[in-house]
Amino acid sequence: VQLQASGGGLVQAGGSLTLSCAASEGTLGDYNMGWFRQAPGKEREFVARILWSGASISYKDSVKGRFTISTDNVKNMLYLRMKDLKPEDTAVYYCAASTSYSENDGRYRYWGQGTLVTVSS
Repeated sequence: VQLQASGGGLVQAGGSLTLSCAASEGTLGDYNMGWFRQAPGKEREFVARILWSGASISYKDSVKGRFTISTDNVKNMLYLRMKDLKPEDTAVYYCAASTSYSENDGRYRYWGQGTLVTVSS
């Protein structure tokens, strides 16, 4: 499967953005999906994941209640809706697909190219 992330941009603190991840050459419903991010000078970290069936979802503690991960298997799309954004959310965000349901980025085989989210204070 090939993944392409989009939707990043510059937003003020407290604002909202929705990231999208389009899947091609494969079916999103065959994979467990995740969002990760990498801030400047930091390691890539887990943000959110969703089981292939949608029956299980989990989030990084600092984004709980602010971010929502979802899929649209008809459109073959993954989303990350982000609200109440904070400067510390600034990072390049990546979507990824795995046959494992994991928070470990090493378990994800397929990656989108990343989309930059910048939150100004």
